[in-house]
Amino acid sequence: MPNPRIEPLKKVLAMDPNDDVAWFGLGKAYMDDGNFEEAAKSLRQCVTVKPTYSAAYLALAQSLQKLSRLDECRTVCATGIDVSTKNGDAMVTKNLEVLKLTLGS
Repeated sequence: MPNPRIEPLKKVLAMDPNDDVAWFGLGKAYMDDGNFEEAAKSLRQCVTVKPTYSAAYLALAQSLQKLSRLDECRTVCATGIDVSTKNGDAMVTKNLEVLKLTLGS
């Protein structure tokens, strides 16, 4: 059964496609469902709408890792580390650094 948060978030985004919080919520809902392809699309849209959304980079990187899109994941990690460092989001920075290390080179 699909996550019950998905449809309401889609309705919000139909009214306001620039709602970064709704894009993030939709991405996380898809992640909860194990639908990492849709999660990655939603989270990429989130960082397009709001390029300073640190947590969205982490969730996007995690989704890309699940999809075995490792080069893309490394790029998102690097961007996310820059953004989260500038934002002072130490926990997000730490989590992105750990994820990046698990990917190898």
